[in-house]
Amino acid sequence: MAPQSPSRYGSRLSSHAELARCKMTLTTTPAASVTQAFFCLLLCIPWGSSCPPSCQCTERAGAKAVLCSSQHLEEIPKDIPKDAVFLKLDANSITRIPSNAFRHLSQAAFKGVAAGLRTLDLSSNRIRSIPKEALLALNAKLRLANNPWHCECALQEVLWEARLDPDSVQDITCHTAPREEYVGKPLLQVLDAGVNFCSVHQRTMDVAMFITMFGWFAMVIVYVICYVRHNREDTCKHVEYLKSLPSTQGHAETTSTAL
Repeated sequence: MAPQSPSRYGSRLSSHAELARCKMTLTTTPAASVTQAFFCLLLCIPWGSSCPPSCQCTERAGAKAVLCSSQHLEEIPKDIPKDAVFLKLDANSITRIPSNAFRHLSQAAFKGVAAGLRTLDLSSNRIRSIPKEALLALNAKLRLANNPWHCECALQEVLWEARLDPDSVQDITCHTAPREEYVGKPLLQVLDAGVNFCSVHQRTMDVAMFITMFGWFAMVIVYVICYVRHNREDTCKHVEYLKSLPSTQGHAETTSTAL
């Protein structure tokens, strides 16, 4: 666990001191009113935003930085302060980014809690893909370099729509890709060459839809053919049955000859 800053120890000591004073007040004045006890409890509760256990939180000029670098994290911490302005999660073992991982940070900016998250560093992790919903709501500069990215449509949309750090965008390389020739190349270089992963994805969906529609059409044709063939067989059987019956004219001629 990373060492905690002196400011955090100081805030905890002051909180404990206030709690001790409150306990002393409550024990020495048993006849205190409910209102006095309520206000005392309010003073004893530390209202400052918490800091994740594996991170170090510092504050300079009113801007809070949450430093979680090189802490062997495998997932995004769940208790990141809403007023965080700089968030460093680099050099960890994070493999997955949930779509709502930073939702409370984007909502904090809209509610005026702080200036909003300005920098989010996810570089040097094990992230292969990321949902664009997790990042597009943020107004932060993103660092996504040195991850084993799978170059696909979702990553392309993030590159187009998110605010990426221009100094590290060239280090977003394709660890895997739909075509072998793109592997090992910077994603920006592949896109500049005219490759569009989203159009490939769209063509794949179009082909799948075409195959599905063709299958349904073939089933309808087979059904019509079977229906017509079945009706034809029934009609032939009925005709043969009618032919096998003695005609009325022949029966009348036989009767007159007998007379």
